[in-house]
This record gives sequence, structure tokens and C-alpha cells, in this order.
Amino acid sequence: MPQSLRRWLVIAVVICAAIYQYFFNRGYQSSVPAPTTSAQSVALSAKDQTNAVAKIQQALREQNTEAKFWVTLSGKVIKLLKDDREGSMHQRFLIEIAPNITLLIAHNIDIAKRVPVKQSDTLTLRGEYVWNDKGGVLHWTHHDPKGRTQGGWIDYQGLRYQ
Repeated sequence: MPQSLRRWLVIAVVICAAIYQYFFNRGYQSSVPAPTTSAQSVALSAKDQTNAVAKIQQALREQNTEAKFWVTLSGKVIKLLKDDREGSMHQRFLIEIAPNITLLIAHNIDIAKRVPVKQSDTLTLRGEYVWNDKGGVLHWTHHDPKGRTQGGWIDYQGLRYQ
């Protein structure tokens, strides 16, 4: 094989590898911060949990389509869902925060590391609650890369994912 053809072949392989890395492996994932240790973890009091649940119950009872507020609460993972791959990638799972009250958690894994949760695990999280007719969604469970808000987090097994 001529030297110039070999050189072009190597260049083509390097370009293909770069394209694969970018489009299929989400090459920018390496810039996602690693979870931090539990030193930052928040011990959620029963009163704080009760207040958070009451606020969500009120939004559900009133079917308040404009309900949107920051909340810190604990819950038990009841179902793992497929990732949302449209736009920013989101890890999705359902948690139960009180009997018959579930929330969809939409955790942006383009900004924060995936949380290795399993069904029946308990976690504490902070995020923005948004009402929907299925109980609501909690998103912004990660830092704000633009620094506009404090952002949210998920504490799981002694690590904080943000």
C-alpha cells in the first residue's frame, strides 16, 4: 500500500473515531462533575418532609397547573424508567414520597452523573417541583451550570449527585 494512501487511511480512522466519540458516547460527559462525599448530605427532618409533602398535596388537590416551586424531600424508588433521550438526556425514575403520592424524577445526566439507584432504594433530593396530572415531576436535581440558581442535588448512599 502506498505511503500516502496509508496516511489518508489513518486520518480517516481518526476522524471516524472522533465523530463516534462525539455523537454516540456523548463525548462531553467527561466534563460532568463527579459525585461528592456525604459530608454535604442533608439529614431531612420529619417536619421538613411533612411540609414538602403537604405543599405537593396542596398543588395536587387544587390541580394547580401553575405550581412550580423548589422542594427538598426523601422518597423510595418504586420504578426505574427508560432515559429521556430527546434534547438533554435525563435519567428517569419514580419515587413514592408518601402513601399514594409519587413523583417522576427527571435527572439531567448531561449535567450531572447518573445516580445508580435501584428499585426500593431511598434517597433525599432537592429540585424544582412542577405539577402535572400524574403527581408532578421533580427536575433541576443538579447544579446550575450557568450559576443562576443554587440548583438541586440527589443524595444517595453517602454521595451527592449534582
